[in-house]
Amino acid sequence: MQPDFPPTNRPLPESARATLELLKYIPQLSLEERNWRWDRMRKKMVHAKIDALLLLGNDISCGSGMGNLRYLLQIGTAFGADALFTLEGEPVVWTNVAHMNRPATLYLSTQEWVKDFRGKGGPPALADEITRRGLDRSRIGLVGFSSFLQMQPTFLHHDILGIEKLLPNAQFVDATPLLSDMRFTKSEEEIGMMRKAGQIARKTVDAMLEACRPGVPDAAVYAEMFRTQVANGAEPILFNLFGAGPVDHPEDELWHLLHGFEHPVIPSMRPLQTGDLVISEFHTQYGGYRVHTEYTVYLGKKVPDDLLRLWDVAVECLHVSEDALVVGRTFGEAIDMIRAPARRAGLDWVELGFNSKGTASPEFSICYERGYGNNPGNGDKISDFILEEGMTLGNNIDLHDTRWKHDVGVMLGDFMVVRPGRAEKLVNTPLEFGHVQ
Repeated sequence: MQPDFPPTNRPLPESARATLELLKYIPQLSLEERNWRWDRMRKKMVHAKIDALLLLGNDISCGSGMGNLRYLLQIGTAFGADALFTLEGEPVVWTNVAHMNRPATLYLSTQEWVKDFRGKGGPPALADEITRRGLDRSRIGLVGFSSFLQMQPTFLHHDILGIEKLLPNAQFVDATPLLSDMRFTKSEEEIGMMRKAGQIARKTVDAMLEACRPGVPDAAVYAEMFRTQVANGAEPILFNLFGAGPVDHPEDELWHLLHGFEHPVIPSMRPLQTGDLVISEFHTQYGGYRVHTEYTVYLGKKVPDDLLRLWDVAVECLHVSEDALVVGRTFGEAIDMIRAPARRAGLDWVELGFNSKGTASPEFSICYERGYGNNPGNGDKISDFILEEGMTLGNNIDLHDTRWKHDVGVMLGDFMVVRPGRAEKLVNTPLEFGHVQ
């Protein structure tokens, strides 16, 4: 086997260790949280008759494909990673090419959960370690990423073919649901991370409002939102469904102002103009945990009355969410309560519901649009599920009125924790319409 690194003029001193200075400045989940998760995971493995988990992470869906690795091992990388987690012994993580791990992987300086890191070696490296541990004839759980939107677990096809070829006597089963179930509700330590993300998200809304000016390219607004997140300690994830354009335009010219769109289609260098609407749904991630926010800004002397009418109903839906997303209520009851103001007003919507976030988005508490399509995430098959304390849900309130315009609406969303009596808001999104004169 070739060495990980080419020869060097002088070997590392035996006493050399990765610096721990960075631990002072990077959000950390405690070792107590780790021990609780690992104990619970191993109990689930015993019940499922699984001897080891092989976690195969990638960057699908704006990094959500790393959600299970992040949850179990506190490792999140845009390059993807693989990991082996067993009933006994320490886990192993394979990440990055060899030269990025010189002189030692930076993960040894930014977390304390895992000690054994190796450069990515694909199926041969995974199979060698599994065989070395005497697990080559065992029942092994494969863990990818799935959700109510991404229904099938995500694995790279040739990784699976290679592992099965190298370990012909092992039995492989899908263990992704074990992790999804564990992430269903959050511990108070996890919610603490999300609360900090919410504080940064609020600063990002303020930055959006401050940056929206006539003559400023919408790309500059987008960039200022991203800068605000990173400058305040959030992780640099690019999830901002953004849109900008004129409220008043020819009726036969359709603009995309009902719900933001993803990059690289947006942002553009089009200068904002008086009479424009700017909409955004963005994620803020801190310590591995995401929160969701939506907001709307109008540029002009006076916000059009039809927009204000939509906004007032959106605010009412948001207020109702605090009473709806409480312990013991069913998903169906909550969604009906949240949609009632829009129904009474005779409004249309793109989304009017909620979805869960944590180390991935979405997670397994989601209801975008009941009765639309054949996906449990749309609410048809989960309306009787009961809300539990510690579920963390982002509001999707995207309203419009086709009697007025088919392509212009408002977006509003906060992020809530299911609690007894009344939900806890983490962002405190402004309830005033964003207005720049």
